[in-house]
Amino acid sequence: MPTSFELKEGQSLPTVEKNIVQDNINLYAKASGDFNPIHVDADYARKTPLGGTVAHGMLILAYISQMMTDAFGHNWLSGGRLNVRFRAPARSGDVITISGSIRRVEKEDGYHMIDCDVLCHNQNDEPVITGDAKVKVKANENRG
Repeated sequence: MPTSFELKEGQSLPTVEKNIVQDNINLYAKASGDFNPIHVDADYARKTPLGGTVAHGMLILAYISQMMTDAFGHNWLSGGRLNVRFRAPARSGDVITISGSIRRVEKEDGYHMIDCDVLCHNQNDEPVITGDAKVKVKANENRG
């Protein structure tokens, strides 16, 4: 169920915090079929410039989608759009925080067209992903 909050410019979205653990990376590899050794083989990954295993980018995007679903529910799931840039890997052992805010709200034909800024950063406050999201919400819809 989405969180209740005002649809106003500058409003923060509910944050999501995740511990990046190898077991979850391995589960994602199994679910996605992506067994690239940079994700699942610690010995291999240690010898690369990354120095260790990293989470799949799509796993981190799923966490961003979780934040957007918490905020906008079925509106996000049925038609939200995400545009991101990967800035740094999320490493096994990292703690990441996904946050966002409403940048613009435009009223159009009984709907709110909402543009959001989204950010994922690690425990050192280094950006992992930056981007924006767009979602359309009925003007009179109860989100909470």
